[in-house]
Amino acid sequence: MKRNRRWGKYWSRSTMKNAVLAEFLGTGFLLVSVVGSGIMAETLAGGNIALALLANAIATGCMLYCIITLFGAVSGAHFNPIVSLAFVLRGEMPVTRACAFISAQIFGAITGVILTHAMFDQSLFQLSQTPRSGGPLWVSEIFASFGLLLIVFGGLAQNSKAIATMVALYITGAYWFTASTSFANPAVSIARALSDTFAGIDPAHVPMFILCQLIGMALALWAVRAVFNTKTSG
Repeated sequence: MKRNRRWGKYWSRSTMKNAVLAEFLGTGFLLVSVVGSGIMAETLAGGNIALALLANAIATGCMLYCIITLFGAVSGAHFNPIVSLAFVLRGEMPVTRACAFISAQIFGAITGVILTHAMFDQSLFQLSQTPRSGGPLWVSEIFASFGLLLIVFGGLAQNSKAIATMVALYITGAYWFTASTSFANPAVSIARALSDTFAGIDPAHVPMFILCQLIGMALALWAVRAVFNTKTSG
């Protein structure tokens, strides 16, 4: 087996398959929590949007902690294309592996949405009609993505054992302190466009969200380098 020192693991065909499957499953679980809790919250909250959002945020944060803890040692628990891309740009992950991860993340996210629709007796294939556009939301996505990547790579530099807790708490809070409710994830953005529910986003508004997420990623990589002045292993 060939050792990739920056990635920090021994890789073989079997471990690569395990890692890709972990990314697929983890991202699928993430979308089940986001969309499923949104449907449940909207059904039970009686029109109280604040209560529904609170339930949505808590459920997502809980799931993030679980899947990062569960799959972290298998794949690094990215579950997010901008995280995988950031590892590539830092020279810590091969492009081919990142492409496999990103593909698994997108298909996992879509699968999670379809499964959630099945669990809640909804049409499996939908297109969202929820508008999410405009300057405040775009700025929010830049900031949300910047903060998430800062947490991930800053956390790896300072206290890698706390990553699951930090990411879960950050996203739970970011649901509330960003106008966009902190998508901060291209795979999540694509998948949520396929659900005309509480968590949905109009497909026409997804490209701008993804562009803002990429901008946030770029700013975070600069900030991590400037503040921590170090590279970390994945």
